[in-house]
Order: sequence, then structure tokens, then C-alpha cells
Amino acid sequence: MTTMSHHILPAELEDLVARFEVRRTGAPTTEDERTSLLAKPKFGTVFTDHMARVSWRAADGWTDRRVEPYGPLQLDPATAVLHYAQEIFEGMKAYKHADGSVWTFRPEQNARRYARSAHRLALPELSEDDFLASIAALVRTDVEWVPGGEDSSLYLRPFMFASESFLGVRPALEVEHLVIASPVGPYFAGGVRPVSIFLSEKYHRAGPPGGTGDAKFGGNYAASLLPQLEAQQRGFDQVCFLDGAESTYLEELGGMNVFLVMADGTIHTPELGSILEGITRRSIIQLARDRGHEVVERRIPARELVSGLESGQVKEFFACGTAAVVTPIGRLASSDFDVEVGGGEPGELTMALRAELTDIQYGRAEDRHGWMRRLA
Repeated sequence: MTTMSHHILPAELEDLVARFEVRRTGAPTTEDERTSLLAKPKFGTVFTDHMARVSWRAADGWTDRRVEPYGPLQLDPATAVLHYAQEIFEGMKAYKHADGSVWTFRPEQNARRYARSAHRLALPELSEDDFLASIAALVRTDVEWVPGGEDSSLYLRPFMFASESFLGVRPALEVEHLVIASPVGPYFAGGVRPVSIFLSEKYHRAGPPGGTGDAKFGGNYAASLLPQLEAQQRGFDQVCFLDGAESTYLEELGGMNVFLVMADGTIHTPELGSILEGITRRSIIQLARDRGHEVVERRIPARELVSGLESGQVKEFFACGTAAVVTPIGRLASSDFDVEVGGGEPGELTMALRAELTDIQYGRAEDRHGWMRRLA
């Protein structure tokens, strides 16, 4: 199948990429070593030879745009991030298309969310141009690391942290933005399978609106680890969290948004406010509406979901995020209920949306919304 036509990076961004000085490693991974590492990439364990970096000082703003060898960061014991968790991150992917070109998916949305997260954590906002340029500069430097296997990609992790050595409780005056990259294989190595979800009624991943729930901030993920561990000890794959104010309404999994497909064809998803505004979430909403489905963003009581699954009112239940794209949910349980979703099998619409989105990302289908951006 031929690769469909897409948008390309704007000419002005080409100029911004050129502002990144490339300082290549003196000990690059050999071709044989890289081939071996790319044969079966495991998420977040292998990294490319370089990382992109931009430094910020309160007096100077963002300076020293560069791509440098991947390696350890030297931090003073008093580095602010270690004490006050002033940091944010993003997650995105680079995809190799059939003609060998490399693309990413809706990076402007990641750039804007990165800026919103930075604002909430009192960090300096990186411009959209610098965000996109840092990603493009790294991918072009390490383009040989983009895997070409089916459903494989180069996972990109932009992150920002307070690097000033200072123990006072105030916004840091020195900050670093970096991008690192990790080749990854299919999320579901043996094919897509429904996951089991435990509904956490004891713990919350974030507070009510006004907290940090809608920022991509490490503290929200740290808060999800204990309930995730306890769910795994009970035999479940993931945790679904309820709202922090009333412990009544569905929010999200530890790192994925959720959707309900109703018997009447409508699709419901928790409204924004204290959850992360996922780029995959936004894209699923658009693709579902393209198919003629009404999509409703609202507060969804957990008990309504359970009764809907029991009565057949809710036909499918799925999660979505960058890493897994779309994940069918086959079982939902808590301390006082245990219900199967769709006979424990992936839902028809769930899988159709997943296939459509991945086909766009890998260049197998028309990018009618102009979501893809060429990196190399």
C-alpha cells in the first residue's frame, strides 16, 4: 500500500531546527548492535545515542539549543526538582512509513499541552517552535534508530525540570528541557487483548479541578503507583480512578483516558477538568464523530457504568493513550462488584477506531485532518 500524502514541516521550522547545534557522540552504537537492539525493542529500556536539550535561566530565557550525546545528568543534591517535584513531561512517537520517511502525530497538541503543564507547575513555557524543533533535531540525528517493524515506533519523551540548586520553596530560576528517544515494539506483543481493570475507591491520582490532574506532571503518576501495585496483586492489569472530590465519577486510568460505547451508538467519555486532555482522546472523538457517532463528554458515575454493563446498555469500554493507542477493557471490578465487558472480547467499534488511527499514523490511510508532521 502506498503512503498517503501528508503535510510537511513548515519552512520556518526548518530554520529553527538548524539552530540546534549537533554535538555527536564519540562512541556511537555500531550498526550490528543497533540492529540487535531494534529486533525486539522493549518499552523504555533502550535509548538512542543522543538527546536534544535547551537550557533556561531567568535572566537569559531559553538558550544553548543543542543535540548532545545521551548520558547521565549530573545533579547537585540540592537540585530543586528532587525536593519539590517541579517537572513535567510529554509522550509521543515517530513512525517510519513504507517509503522510509519518518513522521509524528499531532505534535502541536503536545507542544501546547507541554506549555499548559509548565504554566501550572510554575515552569517557563517553551515555545511551540522550540518544542517541535527539539524533536525534529533529535529524530534527524538518530534517524537510524526508528524501527520499521509492524506497529513499532520511536517513542519520544520531552521533559522539563527545575535544575537550580536551591532549597527555598519558590519557582526555580534554572530549568532544563530535554528530549530522549526509545525504540519500542508493539504494545501488545501477542496481539491486542482486553485488559482487566480494578476500580480504585480508596486512592485518587489527583485532586479536584484546580489541582494538577490536567497537567502531565510526574506527581500524578507517582500517586497512581500504589493503587496500581495493589490492583496487580489482586490479578488486575490496570486501575481506574474516581474523582478526588466525591469519589463518584469516572476519571481515567493511571495513564489513559476511557470511553464507553452505548447500545444506542453514542460514545461517552469523562469531561475535562481534573483529567489529562489526551491527544489520542481528542483524536478518537474526532474519528468517532466522522463515523456519525454522537460523542458526549460528561461526568459519568461509576455505578452508572456498572449497571450499564450488567444491563447491556454499555456495549464496549476502552482506554486510549500514546503507548497502547486503544486498549479494549474486558473486565471491571472493585471490592463489591465484578462485571465482564462484551463477553471479555474486544469491541467492534473499539478495534475499528484503533485500526483507523494506527493506519493514519503509519501512513496506510489518508490523513484527512492533517494530523501528521514529517520529521525526516
